[in-house]
Amino acid sequence: MQIGIVGLGKMGGNISIRLTRHGHDVVAYDRDPAVTAKVCEQAEGGRATAATGLKDMVGKLSGRKIIWLMLPAGEVTEQAVQELGTLMGRGDIVIDGGNSFYKDDIRRAAELAKKGIDYIDVGTSGGVWGLERGYCMMYGGTKEATDHIDPILSALAPGIGDIPRTPNRDKPGFDPRAEQGYLHCGPAGSGHFVKMVHNGIEYGIMQAFAEGFDVMKSKNSTDLPEDQRFDLNVTDIAEVWRRGSVVSSWLLDLSASALAGNPDLSNYKGDVADSGEGRWTIEAAIEEAVPVPVITASLFTRFRSRTGNNFAEKMLSAMRFGFGGHIEGTNN
Repeated sequence: MQIGIVGLGKMGGNISIRLTRHGHDVVAYDRDPAVTAKVCEQAEGGRATAATGLKDMVGKLSGRKIIWLMLPAGEVTEQAVQELGTLMGRGDIVIDGGNSFYKDDIRRAAELAKKGIDYIDVGTSGGVWGLERGYCMMYGGTKEATDHIDPILSALAPGIGDIPRTPNRDKPGFDPRAEQGYLHCGPAGSGHFVKMVHNGIEYGIMQAFAEGFDVMKSKNSTDLPEDQRFDLNVTDIAEVWRRGSVVSSWLLDLSASALAGNPDLSNYKGDVADSGEGRWTIEAAIEEAVPVPVITASLFTRFRSRTGNNFAEKMLSAMRFGFGGHIEGTNN
């Protein structure tokens, strides 16, 4: 298939390259022409063509036009969607693969539907590792439009890989795409809603790891009785936990890698940003009268980290950099 990709940063560029590796043709655009050129150079078999803007991109797409936005949530994405609404026609598809607020998706889908343009929101998880690992995707939109882009999503998904199958998944009623790492969640907005909750959960898990490692790191404190002090090697503990423990996970893998590189994490300040999804998850929980104390506490801890931090916050920074390349002090 042919698809336009707008925004070639940490994930957009890799998405473009991965698609060309699976035989799809990409029209690529980034506001930095050098970035666009680099992605086109790295594309498989010359399958990527550079565009100079949205209008140029639309002109270079043929048939039922598909454009995937991989831009920061908020005004930048909003402007791009609105502009595409004036450039694209009936039957064309706009995809937002960023982390937009799901209520914005619902509104945008309704506005574009008046012009006959389909809108699909794709919650995309995989960070900077997606080029090789693939991306877990949760998406919302009409069945017809999402079925049309299935070859794109299938190429980006990680596939079943070597993960053991969940018992009873072979029974009727389950979507087989879930095992491949992508899932149609419902109407427009549902994909980003599921991804929003995913990121809220991520906040809580990261916080638990960070606090646990801080407790172990502090066990040698002079404030404790001497016979109760342990000089624990948290780098080795992270590694042994990776091998068969109940808490083994990708976040633990990233923590172990960060600690092996610098056991004191002195390359991090612990100034932990939040990019919005945690806040939105809590807002949704309030609307639904659902208690989320762990996610709420983890978000508030990120707020506190910006006025002074400890080893736990450095762990959070290390994990965020590990999975997404997030730099301290920024909300990307």
